[in-house]
Parts: sequence; C-alpha cells; structure tokens
Amino acid sequence: MIGLGFGAEFIPIYQAHPNANVAAICRRNEAELNKVGDTFGIQKRYTNYDDVLADSDIDFVHINSPIPDHAAMSLKALDAGKHVMCTVPMATTIDECRQVVESVQATGLKYMMAETVVYSREFLFIREMYRRGELGDIQHLAASHPQDMDGWPSYWERMIPMHYATHVVSPCLGLIDGRAEYVSCFGSGKVRDDIAEKSGNRFAVESCHVKVKDQDLTAHIWRFLYDVARQYRESFDVYGTKKSFEWTLVENEPHVIHTAKKPEDEIPEKVEVPDFAHLLPEPIQRFTMPAEIHDSEHLSFVQGGGHGGSHPHMVHEFLSALLEDRHPWPNAVTSANWTCVGLCAHESALKGGEIVRLPGFTLQ
Repeated sequence: MIGLGFGAEFIPIYQAHPNANVAAICRRNEAELNKVGDTFGIQKRYTNYDDVLADSDIDFVHINSPIPDHAAMSLKALDAGKHVMCTVPMATTIDECRQVVESVQATGLKYMMAETVVYSREFLFIREMYRRGELGDIQHLAASHPQDMDGWPSYWERMIPMHYATHVVSPCLGLIDGRAEYVSCFGSGKVRDDIAEKSGNRFAVESCHVKVKDQDLTAHIWRFLYDVARQYRESFDVYGTKKSFEWTLVENEPHVIHTAKKPEDEIPEKVEVPDFAHLLPEPIQRFTMPAEIHDSEHLSFVQGGGHGGSHPHMVHEFLSALLEDRHPWPNAVTSANWTCVGLCAHESALKGGEIVRLPGFTLQ
C-alpha cells in the first residue's frame, strides 16, 4: 500500500479479503508510517518507493499518492514487474497516459484505475436497472462534481478542474460501455488570482460535452474546485425512454426516478438506493458501510460521503482479475480514455470550445 492517508482505508479490506495480504506499507513520513503499521499489525515498512519495488514479496502495488505522482509511480512499478492499482486520475498529461497503456501492453501486467463512482451503490443500482431494460433506450447522460478545495493539501491549488474529471466521465461512459471520441468544453467565470497563478487556469467552472464513439449519444459533465458556492456533489443523471434517474441535489437526501407516461404528478418518485454488499465475499461485505471507515474525518469522506461503498468492490475486482488472469475494469485503455476526456476538455476550453479529439491509443 503506497500512501497511507486515504490509502489506509483499504488496508483492513485487503486484510479481511480471503485472497490477499498487505505485505508492506510505504509512506515518506516515518512517524505516520509507523503509526499505521502499528495500528494494522504490518511489519514491513518502507519510506522509499524504490525499496518497495525491489521487494520480491510484493506482487502488486496500490498507489494512493498525490496526483502528480500517479503516472511516474505506476510506470516504475510496471517496469519492476508489479501489477498496479492506482487512484484517480491515471495521469496529468496525455503522453503519461500513453506511456502507461504502452507499458501494460508490453509487459502483460494488470493495471486498474481505482475509480470509485463506477463501484458506488448508486452506479450499481442504475446499471442493474439499465441491464434489466427498465430505463429503455438511453437518450442522454449527465454528471457534475462541484467541490470546494480550500483547506485541502496545497497541491490542489495547482489542479485544473477538468484534469480531475474521472468521477463524472466514468459513470457516463461506463454505463453504456462507451469510449469518448471527441469533446467540446467551455470555461466560465474566474478563480481568484492566487489560484489562477498556481494552476495556470483562470476558469472557475469547466463545462464539457462528450461525444460517445459509435453511438448516438452525448454526455454533459462539469467541474469546479474553487470560488463557487455549492455543496459537494458527485452526481450522475441518466435519461431513458422508459425511466430516468436523477441524483439528489442535496447530499444524503433521496434520489429521484422519473417514469414515462404516468400522470404528471406521479412521474417523479423518490428512491432509496440499496447497498450491493451481496456482490462481495462475506468477509469484506461490511466495508461498504460508513461505520467501517477507519478515518471518517478525512476530507475525502466528509465531502464525498464515503464514496458510495465502493472501496471493497474495487479491491475485489482487482484481486479477481489477478486470480482469473484477465484485465480488470477499468483496464489501462479505458482508464486512459476516461482520464484523457478531462485533459482534452481543458485544451478545448482554452480554444473557446473547439472540438478536440481523443488520442487514438484510448480508442483501442
């Protein structure tokens, strides 16, 4: 386990899973490293990432480091013969995404971007409805991720909104098993001068339309990080011919399903989304619930609502992929496509909404 802030939340899940063991942990801060090691009874501890990669007992690394480190750490691990699960996004440049995809293809190793939304109970609920035919034909998809990053680690001040867009890209494309072909994005408003100077981005909000390849569908996504008044929200709306799902406007309130051809006042219905722990091995089912969150005061959980019970589902998917010798979902190419949507979207915004096409390696 690399990175033990947010990353520490995954340790008890791996320890409880019947097919895994946390062989070692790694963190730059030795005092915090030892605190986590003592808490979870892990003896092998590293402050240097290269030492982890030189350890023959390590089969794969789960990377939860700051965003600027994701690509470099993933590439070093693949070069060292380790499988990789890495938190979002895959990288911060298109070229880094290409390098990860090419390394996975060259080595035959497994790579998974640990995208929480497509393993959240809300997404699993919508996907189940869609696969049963309850939504009918999908007509449009939309997702938003407003977020106030004041008070978070300072590296976020250098982040561009659409460069951290996988939480809104992934459910739109993941539901329909689609790839983004091209995007058009506009910037709106402006952030304060110190944020603009650090990030190189002046837009307060970035709003993007995504054309889905080989399908008659588009998705609308938008993001902001600073200087907009809005409660945190990771939302996903789906509009079908039979039913539509709209994410609640206010955290912890019911979502809404709209059913076609009913009397107008009966079309919307509030719905409580069920948990999907039954899809998991019994020893890790409890980890879908907020009560099992080790550090519930971490900003990621205070704002994000615990990521919809997604963590044990991601762990189980990656371990299952390794045991079954298959690529996990999302694999490297899909992860690159989801990540590059945001990278291309910002490029489009800088060009006043000009269409920018996704690179070919993300469409394989």
